[in-house]
Amino acid sequence: MKIAVLGAAESGVGAAVLARQLGYEVFVSDGGTIAERYRRELQQHDIAFEEGTHTLKRILAADQIVKSPGIPDAVPVVAAALAKGIPVLSEIEFAARYTPARFIAITGTNGKTTTTLLTHYLMKATGQNVALAGNVGESFARQVALERSEGRKIDWYVLEISSFQLDNCYTFRPNIAVLLNITPDHLDRYDNSMELYAAAKFRLLQKMEAEDAFVYFAQDPILASELAKRSIAARQYPITDAQFGNGTLSVGGYTFERLPLVGRHNMINMAVAIQAVLLAGVSAKAIQEALPGFVNAPHRLQKVHVYQGITFINDSKATNVDAAMYALDAYREPIVWIAGGKDKGNDYDLMRDLVKRKVKALVCMGADNSKLYRYFAPIVPQIADTHSMEEAVAAAYRFAAPGDVVLLSPACASFDLFKNYEDRGLQFAAACRKLGETVTT
Repeated sequence: MKIAVLGAAESGVGAAVLARQLGYEVFVSDGGTIAERYRRELQQHDIAFEEGTHTLKRILAADQIVKSPGIPDAVPVVAAALAKGIPVLSEIEFAARYTPARFIAITGTNGKTTTTLLTHYLMKATGQNVALAGNVGESFARQVALERSEGRKIDWYVLEISSFQLDNCYTFRPNIAVLLNITPDHLDRYDNSMELYAAAKFRLLQKMEAEDAFVYFAQDPILASELAKRSIAARQYPITDAQFGNGTLSVGGYTFERLPLVGRHNMINMAVAIQAVLLAGVSAKAIQEALPGFVNAPHRLQKVHVYQGITFINDSKATNVDAAMYALDAYREPIVWIAGGKDKGNDYDLMRDLVKRKVKALVCMGADNSKLYRYFAPIVPQIADTHSMEEAVAAAYRFAAPGDVVLLSPACASFDLFKNYEDRGLQFAAACRKLGETVTT
């Protein structure tokens, strides 16, 4: 069988390595420049590749095409393959066919990574043979290739899966599926249609059967509305606010304490993760013993500095309005909010009341802050216009008082001033530490 792989980053190279291991004739095509580490890996596995172009004749000679998630179906090379009737698969779909393991698959607009990491942590900490893959860490295909080549025993994969990865899934069937929420994001990929975006998320459930389990947050309005339109074969395990206590969670008939994360959104993330792990057969006692040791990934409500009684929180991963709302809602203290960046068509009406209640000062940080400044100036008592991280942190410090929280939760993409959200978060942490070294009161 001939396999063509489109895209030569983590997903594509992982798929190519697995395909080569399976004995297929593999050709990798990347329209851009292949990173050196991936180029070396392709050479080590004797995999033919090209970069900077797509040779249509060679690609369309394939029996199957595995497509990296960043490539839309609308690009000419994919459209040509589909027109010819060549199956175009996501890396998730491809890799799932070659492992006997079971799957906990997690999607949603916000909270996927935190929930996936916590689910994997709880499974591993309680002695399960488990691997982490998908939209976090190494690609799923790479992990399956290692499982096969090294004879590793993996009973469960915990997979973070984006809508882009689900777009070309057809037979992928999770044993336990988690859907956290559906809010506007990536709509440019879906013809600016929430209906199409939601349909992509629900592809996670399309092959599930009665013995499988579906865990979801029932009070997410778009998720609930879309769920009402569908018939779901799997057993359903809804999570609601009624299960959230004061520092406790009630899940599956058990009460869990000593929770490692703060904020309502993290109560949701923890509840669905615990429910999934219970469904995987782990005892409540083992979960409770492991739970307090979890440490979340950086840039997600991460405390990076405390200075002069002011707490500085890095939530740079909050790249849309919904994520920023979760962050603002997580704190009881007065908030100095740092927001802004590359606007993705944000509707700030959604957060107007929350900002009015919670935010004592707003620091706008971006190449162009006009929309953010214009919208919030009438309702926030103090506001500043800044164009670098150091300038933003200095302004936030001037507005803050002991006991306040300075929260970087941008509600925007990072690409106007930073390489990515990680770069933005790291620069925030560095600027906070510098502030502590140079400012005296």
